[in-house]
Amino acid sequence: MNNIAPIPNPRLDHRDLRLVLALATAGSTAGAASLLHLTQPAVSRALLAAEARLGRQLFIRSPQGLLPTEAGQCLLDSAPRLLTDLQALEQRLCAPAATPTRLRLVCECYTAYHWVPSVLAELRMSMPDLELEIAAQSAQDPVSALLANEIDVALVTGASVPASTLLQETALFADEVVFVVSSRSPLAQRETLSRADLATRPLLTTHLPTPGMHWFNHMVAGPADQPLRYQYLPLTEALLDFARADLGIAVLSEWIAAPHLHKGDLIAKRLATGPLHRPWRLVWRSEHADAAWRLHAALALSAPRLPPLQRSAPQLAAAR
Repeated sequence: MNNIAPIPNPRLDHRDLRLVLALATAGSTAGAASLLHLTQPAVSRALLAAEARLGRQLFIRSPQGLLPTEAGQCLLDSAPRLLTDLQALEQRLCAPAATPTRLRLVCECYTAYHWVPSVLAELRMSMPDLELEIAAQSAQDPVSALLANEIDVALVTGASVPASTLLQETALFADEVVFVVSSRSPLAQRETLSRADLATRPLLTTHLPTPGMHWFNHMVAGPADQPLRYQYLPLTEALLDFARADLGIAVLSEWIAAPHLHKGDLIAKRLATGPLHRPWRLVWRSEHADAAWRLHAALALSAPRLPPLQRSAPQLAAAR
């Protein structure tokens, strides 16, 4: 408690400031009394009391009326600003609280919930007038939920957004999707993976490909007469456990996979055709554009970026 700064204890209060302004404006105690709705004796006593507290004379009498002394003029120079600041503070305190803007948000890909909570916590501090409600039940079809006014904003990676005056969208960021295999798998010895390699194992995923996932379908899915096998698993931990047991190839973000590669039992691979970049977009109902752009700015600062692919310990040894 010793490091608490002392609370200011000024000798004057707002009534003294109003008094000197009235005296300077009217030029007499009688005129000041009229402005302040007081009696002349009350004004005279108030002036004497203020001068006594300060130990300085504030006004002198002259043929032209009351004139401020140097100390009085100094007080007059600051009084309007101090009274204005005090009045503005009172107005802010007494004004009705602004109605917060409420946004119902869904993340199409559940991996977003690894980093979105920290963004929401920061938003709560920096934008107290913005309330975000997670609507996870709309993750399967966020665009339909937007059009039906069941949600207000969606963070999407695969959903197709139709041309509509009801919706707006913008790019947010991109991350890299990698293919994680067991270190015991023959695929672990490959520098990169081909589509033929992917066809040898089920692709383990928390989000099955949709027609709107052009970034995936173009690079991975291949022709319709040569479909790949997919195994849907709802949890990231399950993907990794299945891959660790060589029961498939886990398909997930590099930033999700990276913390699990240091033991050496899992290895992340890229496609032979190059890195697979997944674009993330923010989609919102048009009437929430202002709030959505504020959310976009916060998400853009905190969202994962494209780090270099991390290799496991065996890969690093082989590289040497």
